Amino acid sequence: MTGADTMHDLFTRARAVIPGGVNSPVRAYGSVGGDPRFVASASGPYITDVTGRQYVDLVMSWGPALLGHAHPEVVEAVEAAARRGLSFGAPTEAEVELAEAVRERVPAAQKVRFVSTGTEATMTAIRLARGATGRDIVVKFSGCYHGHVDALLAEAGSGVATFGLPGSAGVTPATTAETIVVRYNDVAALEAVFAERGEEIAAVITEAAPANMGVVPPEAGFNAALRRLTAAHGALLILDEVLTGFRVGPSGWWGLDGAAAGGDVTATGSESWTPDLFTFGKVVGGGMPLAGLGGRAELMDLLAPSGPVYQAGTLSGNPLATAAGLATLRLADAAVYRHVDRVAGTVADAVGAALDAAGVAHRVQRAGNLFSVFFGEAAARDGVRSYADAQAQDTFRHPPFFHAMLDAGVALPPSVFEAWFLSSAHDDAAVEAILAALPRAARAAAAAQPA
Repeated sequence: MTGADTMHDLFTRARAVIPGGVNSPVRAYGSVGGDPRFVASASGPYITDVTGRQYVDLVMSWGPALLGHAHPEVVEAVEAAARRGLSFGAPTEAEVELAEAVRERVPAAQKVRFVSTGTEATMTAIRLARGATGRDIVVKFSGCYHGHVDALLAEAGSGVATFGLPGSAGVTPATTAETIVVRYNDVAALEAVFAERGEEIAAVITEAAPANMGVVPPEAGFNAALRRLTAAHGALLILDEVLTGFRVGPSGWWGLDGAAAGGDVTATGSESWTPDLFTFGKVVGGGMPLAGLGGRAELMDLLAPSGPVYQAGTLSGNPLATAAGLATLRLADAAVYRHVDRVAGTVADAVGAALDAAGVAHRVQRAGNLFSVFFGEAAARDGVRSYADAQAQDTFRHPPFFHAMLDAGVALPPSVFEAWFLSSAHDDAAVEAILAALPRAARAAAAAQPA
């Protein structure tokens, strides 16, 4: 039996017992075609599928594997924690240490509440904002994804964009009526919303640097404008750093932006803008199911048991997850970020050069060490500033590009609307394998035709 046969048989079995054969939609290869690769193991910059074939990984568990897969010290920390017990339903010292580590990196997160998923973090942040303000309306931006919270699935990018869905069945009109969706990077549109309904708005939530419609960084001053408008109208600003937090830098995108503006975030916080609430995930859990929210102490103290806003979770702050997160943050020093920035820059430049050589119109966009490719003349000419721009690209060029890379032993995100992720484990050999695969993949993209 060939590897393809093995993968197809396994996917057939999966579809018989799991909806769509996967436990998260984009894993199904719906936008690129073919059967997904079932992974058996991973180490460093590599994943190995169930047939034993190895690939250089540019998904990295969708971001958490900043240090590479199965980093020995992270695995050792989890194993040690597991020997002490898998879950207690009681406080642990590791929870305190991890919250302290988050606050050290992001001083504006004066207090932190841990949950199990990014969706829980954003859901809790929204509930907290409504409880703090006594208002109902939440403003989000098209193409920004904040988990599968009912009210936030409108124009949510990522998997929703991949499958061409406007939202989701099962989300009621009453729920979506409390969400206002605004074009990303459009300050004037947000000003108009506040002018009309400012007294009703509890919060504005935004990805710190969006990476769920492809990488579409905020324009200079955009996040600061959000801070100015929310403060002027008594609304809260929620900065979703589930993806960017502790990945694009030690203090996430907020730290990068503050440093660029001359602020010393490690001491006083960003001098240009500071949100009321942050949401964290992915890297903060080191590859285990853990996320969190943090912010000003007086806001966070509105959460139960100290306040009236209820939130709970049996596995929140799970000892295995906190062990992985704490080990990851302790290991993620300046040298790690320098390496990830360097290899991400090398690969991003090489992607652009290969597509140029093949005559493929495109734009590679970056937000720190995150980047993605947008295909098409409009993207090449004007860049991509919004979800509408991202949707207008030549998406038909991505499937052949993806499969050519996969055939060459390089696993890309199976959606054109996702960021590429590298890690401190991507050494020269891994990077060379990526660079060697790019010319053929670029030619495949050039030969692609719309359906």
